Amino acid sequence: MSSDPANKPGAHASLSAQTAIAADPRVLIDNGAMSRFQWGIVAVMVGLNALDGFDVLSISFASPGIATEWGIDRAALGLVLSMELIGMSLGSIVLGRLADRIGRRITILGCLLVMSAGMFGAATSSGVEILAGWRVFTGLGIGGMLAATNAAVAEASNRANRSLTVVLMAAGYPVGTVLGGTVASSLLALFDWRSVFVLGGVISLVFVPIVLRFAPESIHFLIHRGKPDALTRVNEILARMGHRALAALPTREPGEGAQPVTALFSGAMLRPTLVLTVAYFAQIMTFYFILKWIPKIVADFGYPAALAGSVLVWASLGGLLGSLVLGLMTRGAQVRWLTIASMVLSFVFVMLFGQGAHDLGSLSIYAAIAGFATNAGVVGLYALLATTFPTSLRASATGLVIGVGRGGSALAPALAGFLFEAGYGLSSVALLMGLGSILAAAALLLLPPRTRGQS
Repeated sequence: MSSDPANKPGAHASLSAQTAIAADPRVLIDNGAMSRFQWGIVAVMVGLNALDGFDVLSISFASPGIATEWGIDRAALGLVLSMELIGMSLGSIVLGRLADRIGRRITILGCLLVMSAGMFGAATSSGVEILAGWRVFTGLGIGGMLAATNAAVAEASNRANRSLTVVLMAAGYPVGTVLGGTVASSLLALFDWRSVFVLGGVISLVFVPIVLRFAPESIHFLIHRGKPDALTRVNEILARMGHRALAALPTREPGEGAQPVTALFSGAMLRPTLVLTVAYFAQIMTFYFILKWIPKIVADFGYPAALAGSVLVWASLGGLLGSLVLGLMTRGAQVRWLTIASMVLSFVFVMLFGQGAHDLGSLSIYAAIAGFATNAGVVGLYALLATTFPTSLRASATGLVIGVGRGGSALAPALAGFLFEAGYGLSSVALLMGLGSILAAAALLLLPPRTRGQS
């Protein structure tokens, strides 16, 4: 009797199953090592999120100059600070859904053009109403960008590094505020507040050829959509990743194609959708209170706009460190518990910032530790979003959660502005706004068992 394993009963069926698994490029990506090309895609997504971070906070760097030139009070300034966040909410929902229909890459390119136009438009504004309109328009692109990049980076990564790469992508946000803020502070020392928006518009255009060259469409999406040219495009991407070409793509499972967004509100998807939406809404209120109001709070202590912007840079440095620490810890601990711990620390550190030390050094330290914890909580939520939902709903779910949640980001600066205008001191406002992190942590305790172990 032959000892050839292939002649044993059931061997042919086993080999066929192995061949089918090996022919699924999604399995190859999940189980293989990360190639240099894949890390390059991650790097591009980090850069795009850095651009998001700068574009969102460009209004914060410009706000002292706007308030001085146009003579607007804190309540009105709070509304201006919230305008792009309203656009981000709409863009996340609408363009996030679009990324699941037409692709991650083309959505990203469209968002870059919208963001560039919005930033250049803001630089030409001659009044509060016009500026507010351009900030809403810019926010549409920013919102759609994050939904698409979150899905793209998750689908370019292997299973072992997925949470890490999503956290690294999210860490791009504070990188953008640090680098952009440093340049913006230098610009503000030489030019007026409009120069900040010009910088954002130029960088947005620079990223268009970078995406075209280094960020192809997601293989997961190409298989999910099943277009006639999918095999050719998948093989081109696999070659750049160092894998062999495939003779055929795996057969799609029933129901693997496009799903309506209503699928997020039925069956097993309902609970994580609701829990993550509430958690994001609450955490982002605390996060944006810190980021949007730091320059004005510091300026009100008598420091010039350039120095006020430098304190925001310290908050962003703390946020970057928080992202990196959480990302490294995902290799040995569950993302959910790391995120909950970060949110509790967020509440504590925001209260410390609210104690109102008036010297620049102390303000910078408190801002940095508040940025560390608040941003770690946010990026933990991005990792949970990327690992909870399937390809057919990943960008839609991210867009919906971020879109609805960014209602909190739009509400936070305005609410803080009204509280200040009503006579509440910094310590009281910081306490109230910091409670968002406690609510977010409590919400994550309700995640269903299926998602609790994601890492």
